[in-house]
Amino acid sequence: MIASGEARPVKPEKDRKFVEALSRGLDVLRAFSQGSVILGNQDIARLTNLPKPTVSRMTYTLTQLGYLSYNPVLEKYQLSSGVLALGYAYVSNLKVRQLAKPYMDQFARRTNMSVGLTCRDRLHMIYVENRLPPEASLLRMEIGLKLPMATTSAGRAYYCAVSEKARKVLADSMAEKYGPEAWAEKREGLEHAMEDFKQYGFCLSMGEWDRNINSAGVPVRLQDGTIMALTCAAPSYLISGEKLRESIAHQLAMLGSDIESLGV
Repeated sequence: MIASGEARPVKPEKDRKFVEALSRGLDVLRAFSQGSVILGNQDIARLTNLPKPTVSRMTYTLTQLGYLSYNPVLEKYQLSSGVLALGYAYVSNLKVRQLAKPYMDQFARRTNMSVGLTCRDRLHMIYVENRLPPEASLLRMEIGLKLPMATTSAGRAYYCAVSEKARKVLADSMAEKYGPEAWAEKREGLEHAMEDFKQYGFCLSMGEWDRNINSAGVPVRLQDGTIMALTCAAPSYLISGEKLRESIAHQLAMLGSDIESLGV
């Protein structure tokens, strides 16, 4: 299923197997990933575009199942340990994450950069692993951190690696999310990323996500068809854009190929 926007997936038309109630329940859980850690039913209804009575039933059910907890003082909800257990189960069983760690560690030591492995969640990329050089205390990207697709090297690498059809769906979704003016700027960045990807096999983000951060990204294709993105990043005062483009990004592309060759 490919995202149609930040808060809703594409739903197959007249698909009898598609469970609408389950989809709405997951939309309620996703609302907590949009900034606030504690939300009331009215907040969730606004974020999901679901009717408030529907939201009330969903939050009650999710609380009973242990995925949300209710604060009676604030009369609001927050994610509970049931969600954490699901996320941990996914990450801990991700075989590529375990096999790639030593390669990522070696690259981090050699380049003095943070190295991350990410997967897509709608119009974002999520860290599932991050490795640092021994002396580094900067750019510690926690597992679960979400990055915007349009302006990060991870997102751009994923965007460039998918099929033309999937890329159009993503572009249409981002256009809807950002609006004409903001999307025009982000689309230009994605087009430049595509040029780099076609010529060199990597994508760059030079201060476009964070003005102080330079990063490079490459796709990693798993045997089951899943596309992930491998990234390296550092403060711009440590790693110049020129050094990243002319040397390190090429090394990252080779690292991506090495990880793909592991056959996961």
